[in-house]
Amino acid sequence: MDFTIEERKHPNIRNYTTADYKLADKFAKEMKKELGEFLKSAILFGSSARREKPIYERDIDVLMLVDDLTLILSPEVVEAYRVITERTASKVSKRLHITTMKLTNFWEYVRNGDPLAVNMLRDGVPLLDAGIFEPLQMLLFQGRIRPTRESMYVYFARAPATLVNANWHVMQAVLDLYWAVIDSAHAALIRVGEIPPSPSHIADMVYEKLYKQKLVSKKAPKTMEFFYRLSRKITHREIQKITGKEYDQYKTEAEAFVKEMKKVVEAR
Repeated sequence: MDFTIEERKHPNIRNYTTADYKLADKFAKEMKKELGEFLKSAILFGSSARREKPIYERDIDVLMLVDDLTLILSPEVVEAYRVITERTASKVSKRLHITTMKLTNFWEYVRNGDPLAVNMLRDGVPLLDAGIFEPLQMLLFQGRIRPTRESMYVYFARAPATLVNANWHVMQAVLDLYWAVIDSAHAALIRVGEIPPSPSHIADMVYEKLYKQKLVSKKAPKTMEFFYRLSRKITHREIQKITGKEYDQYKTEAEAFVKEMKKVVEAR
């Protein structure tokens, strides 16, 4: 009996431009030639499918699932894979952004309903697949993959640490302002023929050698002294949190100071 089996078109493929799909597909085929059975799946996914408006030219995201079940991923294998991937991606398109996962890790993410894996399953289009990605994707579409309580707690546990990191980054940004003030003061003092002293004495020298010579405003040495004391309080943990409003104020003061020092440096 003769019969025809029609190939089902993937429902997500319409979400990607033809150009993006062709580039990703070309990359996947080239990688399959290089890696053989080591590469189990290659999936096109990412912001293209969500129709996000790009600021710059959008990346083409490709997920690579590699076999760590039957093959041993030695450091040599990992390094060879990295070299092959970078070389092939650069040859096909600089827009390619490659994410690689071991098969066992991907399965663990899916089992826990991890949002990262869920997004990949929801948006992804298999470019090549050894019967791994598409069955899981179908289970998601059928509502049979859902986040677990374990994954909920894992994600929530990250939040406090992330908030601490955010505060730390603001503190580091203030220290960067301090170094901008210090460096510009050093340059100005060198310009007038002075050897810059240690940070604790720079404010005094700015007062004596720059303000008294009417090269900078009276505020300049005060600003230098303020940033020096502020940096000490941060490094000694006397100050453990700085608000965004405070940072904006410090940034304005640092920029004004650097502008004054620039006039000294560029004076003829």
